[in-house]
Amino acid sequence: MPAQPLIPVFDVGGVFLDWNPRHLYRKLFEDEAAMEHFLTNVCTPDWNLQQDAGRPWADAIAERVASFPDHAEMIGFYDTRWPEMIDSIYHGTVDILKELQARGPVYAITNFSVDKFDHAKRLWPFLDSFDGCVVSGEVKLLKPDAAIFRRLCDDHGLDPARCLFIDDVQKNVDGAIAAGMEAVRFESPEQLRRDLEARGML
Repeated sequence: MPAQPLIPVFDVGGVFLDWNPRHLYRKLFEDEAAMEHFLTNVCTPDWNLQQDAGRPWADAIAERVASFPDHAEMIGFYDTRWPEMIDSIYHGTVDILKELQARGPVYAITNFSVDKFDHAKRLWPFLDSFDGCVVSGEVKLLKPDAAIFRRLCDDHGLDPARCLFIDDVQKNVDGAIAAGMEAVRFESPEQLRRDLEARGML
């Protein structure tokens, strides 16, 4: 009897959505160095990650404005113009998702703030089509912590050894492996299709 195909579990940002704050801030800064200084020292990746961990955006903006009042308007845009940070959708990955969904259940685990993910689902309804999705801001857990991978499995009765996690960040791939899943790093829809075909999933 052939082995049962693995159950796909997707990341969202970097796999479906081309998210990068530079897509927005290049419109707002005339000088590239000034933009990089802002994103390195004011609205930093670690600051943004706290919203993915559950901090409300209003609190996050207020904290940054208090620390950097001269940048108040630019800080506010991180929240109010957030959709402009997504330059495009990886349509090839969406096609793969639909093919996988025709074969069986598909899940997701994403580091995302709750309200931004809700907004993203309204903009791109395919994000609301997973059979189950663990959003870091909702459960207050972040990849690559093994707990967030266990949360998906516990919530949906999944055996981690039967799951294949797909993420564009190596430390998250490593986190899934540490939690007992198989995992592959996403580089492009074409590469992902080859990997899934090799595993008999497509």
